[in-house]
Amino acid sequence: MGEHDAKLVLIDGSSYLYRAYYALPPLSNRDGEPTGALYGVLNMVRSLLSDEVEGQQIAVVFDAPGRTFRDDLFEQYKAQRPAMPEELRVQCAPLKAILAALGIPVLEVPGVEADDVIGTLARRASGPVVISTMDKDMAQLVDAHTTLLNTMSGKQLDCAGVEEKFGVPPAAIVDYLALVGDSSDNIPGVPKVGPKTAAKWLQHYGDLATLQAHADEIRGKVGESLRAHLDALPLAQELVTIRCDLELDVIPDVLRRSKPDLEQLRALYRRYELRRWLAELDAGDGSEQAVPEPAASSEPGATTGAAPGSTSPLGVAPDSATTPTPVDYLCVVDEATLAQWYEQLAAAEAFSFDLETDSLVYMDAAIVGVAVAVEPHRAAYIPLGHRGAGSEAQQLTLEQVLTKLRPLLEAETPRKIGQNLKYDMSVLARYGIELRGIAYDTMLESYVLDAGASRHDMDSLAERHLGVTTTSYEALCGKGAKQTPFAEIDLAAATAYAAEDADITLRLHHHLYPRLCAEPPLLQLFSEIEMPLLPVLSRMERTGVRIDPQRLQAQSHELAARMGEVEAAAHALAGEPFNLSSPRQIQAILFERMGLPVVQRTPKGQPSTAEAVLEELQAQGHELPRLLLEHRGLAKLKSTYTDKLPGLIHPRTQRVHTSYHQAVAATGRLSSTAPNLQNIPVRSDAGREIRKAFIAEPGYVLMSADYSQIELRIMAHLSQDLSLCQAFAVGEDVHRRTAAELFGGEQPTDAQRRAAKAINFGLMYGMSAWGLARQLGIQRDQAQHYIDCYFDRYPGVRALMTQTREQARSRGYVETLFGRRLYVPEIHSRNRQRREYAERTAINAPLQGSAADLIKRAMIDVDRVLQAHPEEARLVMQVHDELVLEVAEGHVDAVTAQVCRAMQQADRGALNVALEVEVGYGENWQEAH
Repeated sequence: MGEHDAKLVLIDGSSYLYRAYYALPPLSNRDGEPTGALYGVLNMVRSLLSDEVEGQQIAVVFDAPGRTFRDDLFEQYKAQRPAMPEELRVQCAPLKAILAALGIPVLEVPGVEADDVIGTLARRASGPVVISTMDKDMAQLVDAHTTLLNTMSGKQLDCAGVEEKFGVPPAAIVDYLALVGDSSDNIPGVPKVGPKTAAKWLQHYGDLATLQAHADEIRGKVGESLRAHLDALPLAQELVTIRCDLELDVIPDVLRRSKPDLEQLRALYRRYELRRWLAELDAGDGSEQAVPEPAASSEPGATTGAAPGSTSPLGVAPDSATTPTPVDYLCVVDEATLAQWYEQLAAAEAFSFDLETDSLVYMDAAIVGVAVAVEPHRAAYIPLGHRGAGSEAQQLTLEQVLTKLRPLLEAETPRKIGQNLKYDMSVLARYGIELRGIAYDTMLESYVLDAGASRHDMDSLAERHLGVTTTSYEALCGKGAKQTPFAEIDLAAATAYAAEDADITLRLHHHLYPRLCAEPPLLQLFSEIEMPLLPVLSRMERTGVRIDPQRLQAQSHELAARMGEVEAAAHALAGEPFNLSSPRQIQAILFERMGLPVVQRTPKGQPSTAEAVLEELQAQGHELPRLLLEHRGLAKLKSTYTDKLPGLIHPRTQRVHTSYHQAVAATGRLSSTAPNLQNIPVRSDAGREIRKAFIAEPGYVLMSADYSQIELRIMAHLSQDLSLCQAFAVGEDVHRRTAAELFGGEQPTDAQRRAAKAINFGLMYGMSAWGLARQLGIQRDQAQHYIDCYFDRYPGVRALMTQTREQARSRGYVETLFGRRLYVPEIHSRNRQRREYAERTAINAPLQGSAADLIKRAMIDVDRVLQAHPEEARLVMQVHDELVLEVAEGHVDAVTAQVCRAMQQADRGALNVALEVEVGYGENWQEAH
């Protein structure tokens, strides 16, 4: 353990159990038993084991189930915490069994928490103690003999470290926590008192008792809050105080690691498919230090997780988990140093690259500095025009640096590594530099590995995978109106921040890319779809699309007039005026005055007025909910598009430039913001009017190329249903074919076709008989009859859905045609609604995800064709299954042929159902579509 040698190592098992569960993707063995948290905690424990096989003083401490003395003190203690997820609960027993087989003592003491057991053992230990935890409450235990260690980040806290982190010494942590409170434990603290205020008060008054005696001296609202809550502070103190006087059946000296039970380990590793560790045991290595590789929740025999030599999925590196490596960040302010770094970059196979700018808007951002890194923990920052403290030294000019770096940036090699490189590419384009050699984007690496993760930004990834808390931009520069421009930040602080960005990005790549390499389908998805798409999106964003502001302004007036009419009609139905945007007033009108049935309630027990509730009430035949929905829809179109779009016209290009996001939707679909072009309705009159405002430049026309019934075609391919495949093979109207199959006759009516269409698409989204009945306005038993007939006529579709559910249950995820994984962690949930939702997601995700992959391939191929003659045509928008191009009037036929060919061949022969592309043209988007 090096510098962390300790006579006793106490591991907060409960803390790491939850961290492992939420940090890792939903791993499982072939029987569907979850293993992610199991693997994560074992990996963390392994990092703390010394080289001794036996005799090391160590214990893993867990919270015992049931009430504790704190629950008796305060009935609301942790009351808001949900029960332990079932997928986590079932991993506790095998985890403890493996720890026991490893010879590691495991402790649980009823009536108290793991913190109290750890505190008591730490105080009774005769020598140094290291407490491995992520719980800030443990800081109160730190003293001359006791330190805290965060195994995820490698950071160790002694007394000085606690004071540096919290602003108060360990002896004042209890008072500090009582003031601040703890939302995770439902300890309220003093409202309006945050960490800084609590630390300032305790620094001034010394302790909470003295502060309470001088409470009248505290001015302002925060002082009023303190005085109003003085009576609650003693209880808060008692709740946050870790007990160190428990009567335990064990003493620190007996907490020693015993000889591992190898046969028991073999049995457990085999069951939970920790194959690498099992292989070492079977090879006679006997080393329990190695990290077990968890089995993928995919095919038997496959593995997932960290590749050999890489860090683990929790970011615990085998050789450095307990010893953080010092960083070497350099500020480059002279030509000689720049030349040295240029040579290092040129000689590297790849380097990490990041721009610091003065804006997040790629069309306007000016470069403030450049950060680069070639090896982990070592990076350089080249400031350009900094004006803050410490920037008195002569800085290099923007022209000097860009001229020097241009050959590297525009070369295919070295390869470039970045986080959200599309932004950097777009900003450099403003300076006439075309970034090439874009090989690795850590945001996309993370996204391909686990698209369902909530965030893929660098700060979140660093915390999740490296255990590193990075410096946020707001922490450095402030936020809001008082935010300091980055160029005015102290140069030393700016260097530390910018160089850290490049360094962390490089380290994330070293962590994530080996995991992609261990999964060939994911690596192919990353290298053949996501990365090649990045420059296509950058070009499309910078091209933008032209809009007609006068048409939008006129439509805003029309929408306002229609909203007034709807409002008047709603008032007449209600019998009194009310605010159509006020949930409280709508509640009163619908449920109190009119007595409509309460469909759903809010978390606070009030009748809900959510959109789904209004839709249900409308389906029951109530007119006022219909008017409310219409008013909401009109208001959304007006505020989001007709009012807002004219203000988004860029003064330099006179076009609107959206931002497309690759790493948001779990299905792989693109999303867009500022403005959102994905959600402009196509079926409503108002939506079509908005599309008319998207226009072509003079001398050009807009061209819409849209995949026809792409998800149905994918379903036909995946199901291999003969009737469905035959319908597409002969070019038959699939909805009429379905209508004929369901209702009989050779010429179904339009109403029958609409019903068949609702069934075709509804079943892809897992629609129930109740949902179909509501959509078609029929009885539930009739809707169920339609569904049963459908599956009788298309048995391949039923088999596909059954097979997909089973795969989701056994693997924990489903896949698209091109290997994209879509995790469904709640497929085993005991909550029926969540489980059924997961099943519906599992059925639809491969269809929608495969369609998303296809349109991305199409964009790459179409862009490649267009780049040969960019003056003839350019991509301007992508909306779900549709590409919108601006085409020179004399080249429409040639471009159409090229685009259709590229889109039809985007599947690379993967589908046995032909892709069909519908093409339209016009002066505006609506005409073209």
